[in-house]
Amino acid sequence: MKTRVPSVFSVLRPLVALLLLLAVSGCTVYQSIGKSVGSFLHPVSGHDFVHIDNDSWDRRNAVLYFYRTHSQWAADEIEAPSVYIDDTHYFNIRNDSFTWLEVSPGERHIAMRRPLLGLEGMNSFSLSLIADATLEVEPGKIYYLRYNELSEPDQRHPDLDPDHPLAQGDLQLVTREYAMQAEEIVSTRFLNSDLLAPNHAATSIVEVNEDLDYERQLVLLEEERELEIERLKEEGKYESASWFWPFGGGPTVPLETDRKIEKLEREYAELELERERREEAESGGGWWIF
Repeated sequence: MKTRVPSVFSVLRPLVALLLLLAVSGCTVYQSIGKSVGSFLHPVSGHDFVHIDNDSWDRRNAVLYFYRTHSQWAADEIEAPSVYIDDTHYFNIRNDSFTWLEVSPGERHIAMRRPLLGLEGMNSFSLSLIADATLEVEPGKIYYLRYNELSEPDQRHPDLDPDHPLAQGDLQLVTREYAMQAEEIVSTRFLNSDLLAPNHAATSIVEVNEDLDYERQLVLLEEERELEIERLKEEGKYESASWFWPFGGGPTVPLETDRKIEKLEREYAELELERERREEAESGGGWWIF
């Protein structure tokens, strides 16, 4: 009697069903199914390292380079770890590779997770959280993030506190001088996006960052507004609604948080208008069917 060996698809099918169920329930599911193949199965074959052209990115933003130096352990890897920026998955970094992302200035949250058949975690739970850090990104600057699970850099980045998550562990921020050494980023190859290992790197994610920053700031301001109202109530600067007219009442003085929210929404509206103008200019002002 033959023993039937389950295929990869039969193993993945219940996982996919579980992910769909969790997504419908509103849970945040971290996964890279179909993107996590490692170098043992799919070695990196892109071009040798070279910086992107200066005119390929806006100096009002910043560029993050990610690279992974060669090791036999990484070369034998079946699944490569995922890289997230602001909780969005962009690529899985394989042995001896590099890629980049143009990002908006400000606080950028960087995380790395190791998958198991593409599944990485749910909400605050991670199967294997390699890195979890916030990096304050400044306009016009280039940052180099080095990943190696076997060896750490010989020197710490001078701008980071020794206790900063990116100053220790497997993923670390290094200086340009360190990254340009032999056997560092200069020896890596570009992480192509292909059918076996698709990714969404080597591009600008500025608009995604800006949208997330706006949503995050709006939530914080709304929370701050609730606290301001509670303070005004304690100070006697708040009128309660009448029993016969529930739509009345409210603060007797203008709210500082309302001013901040209006300013934020006005700036975001101007940002959206600038995007529309830029898209129109890039498209040549429209198209003709004749």
